[in-house]
Amino acid sequence: MSFSSPPPVEPLTLAQVLRVGLPIHASKHPVPPHHWKTLRAIQACRTPALGGHLYRCDLCARDHFAPHSCRNRHCPTCQGANGADWLAKQEEALLPIPYFHLVFTLPHEFNPIIRQNRAPLYKLLFDTVSATLLEFAQTHLRARVGFTTVLHTWSQTLLDHYHVHCIVTGGGLRDDGSWRAVKPYWLFPVRALSVVFRGKFRDGLYALMPKLEFHGDIEALREPRSFQRLVRGACRKKWTVYAKRPFAGPKQVLAYLARYTHRVGLTNRRLLHLDHEQKTITFAYKDYADHATKKSMTLDLSEFLRRFRLHILPQRFVKIRHYGFLSNRNRQGHVAMARAALGTAPPPGESMTPVETTSAPPTSPSVMCPHCRQTALRFIRVVPPVRGSFQPFDDTS
Repeated sequence: MSFSSPPPVEPLTLAQVLRVGLPIHASKHPVPPHHWKTLRAIQACRTPALGGHLYRCDLCARDHFAPHSCRNRHCPTCQGANGADWLAKQEEALLPIPYFHLVFTLPHEFNPIIRQNRAPLYKLLFDTVSATLLEFAQTHLRARVGFTTVLHTWSQTLLDHYHVHCIVTGGGLRDDGSWRAVKPYWLFPVRALSVVFRGKFRDGLYALMPKLEFHGDIEALREPRSFQRLVRGACRKKWTVYAKRPFAGPKQVLAYLARYTHRVGLTNRRLLHLDHEQKTITFAYKDYADHATKKSMTLDLSEFLRRFRLHILPQRFVKIRHYGFLSNRNRQGHVAMARAALGTAPPPGESMTPVETTSAPPTSPSVMCPHCRQTALRFIRVVPPVRGSFQPFDDTS
C-alpha cells in the first residue's frame, strides 16, 4: 500500500484576508474612494481579472498561466518586483564610499493629528528631516551631502508609528567641486540632530496649525492654547533620532534598499491563520520592547483592516525622496562631479541588480515549468483580463 503526500498548503495572502474581512469592516467604518481603489487592486492581484501571460512547456506540453500583478505600492505581493525596478534606476548614483543609516521618529502624541492631516504633516516631516541634515552637513562638513529618505508609518502591530529612514552619503561635495570625506564610523552627533529636528518640526507645526483639521476626539485642539499645550508636552521629551551601523559600501546599500525601500506594513509571510468562523486573523510580529522576540497577535478582521488602512498613503504622495546632491534637479551632473572628485569611473552599463517585471513576458530559458520542474517554458501569448472572473468586494456604489 502506498501513501501519497498531502497537497501543499497555499500560503495565506492579504488579498484573501480582504475578501473575507472587507464586508465586515465596511459595515462599521466609512472607507474613502482612494482606499477602495487600493483595496480593489490588492484583491484582484494575480487573478485572471488582470490578465496575464500564457506559456507552454516544450517537454511536458502543459500550459502555464502567469497572472499579472496589480503593481500597487501597498500590495505586499508586488513590492519585490517594484523594488527591483526602482533599484535598477538608482544604481548609477551609488558611490564607492560608506553610507550612513539614520532614523527620525515623531512622538506618538502627534498621532491623532497626523491621522486627520496626513499629506501636510507627512510633507512637514520630510521637509524637517531634509532641512536638518542639510544644515548639519553645511555646519560640520562645509559640504552638501546626498541622501535618500523613505517614509514608514507603521509599527510591527500595524499601529501608527511615523518615522523616516535616511541613507546618507559618508561625505559631500564642496562648492569648489572637491569631495569632503568623513570617518567611516561617524557622521553627525545624534543628540544634536534630535534637538534641531524637534525645533524645526515644532515651528513648522505651529505655522501649519491654522490650516489643519481637527475632528472628533481632537476637536478641542482647534483652540490655540490646547494645541500649544499638546505641542509643548511633546517637545519636553527627547525625540528619537537613531543612527544604525554604517554600510560598508555600495553593495551593502543595494542589499538594504532592495528589501527596505518598498516595504509595506505587513508582508504575506507574517500572516499565520485566517479563522473564517471567528472572523479573526493571526499574524506574527517582533516585540522590540522584549529584545525583538517573535510573537503572534490575533485581531478581529475589522480591527485588522482598520489598522492596515492607517498606512494607505494619500493620493499621489511620494514616500521615497532624494535630497542634497542626489535631488532630481541635476542629479546626474552632481553624481558625475562626485565621481570625478573621488577619482572613480562610472558604473558599467549593465545593471548589477536583476530586475523582475510583470509588464513584459519573460523569454529566458531559465523560466521553470511548475508541472515538470524543467526550464522549458515558451511564451505563447498575452491573455487579456477576464471580465467577471473575479469580483472584489467593493462598497463604493
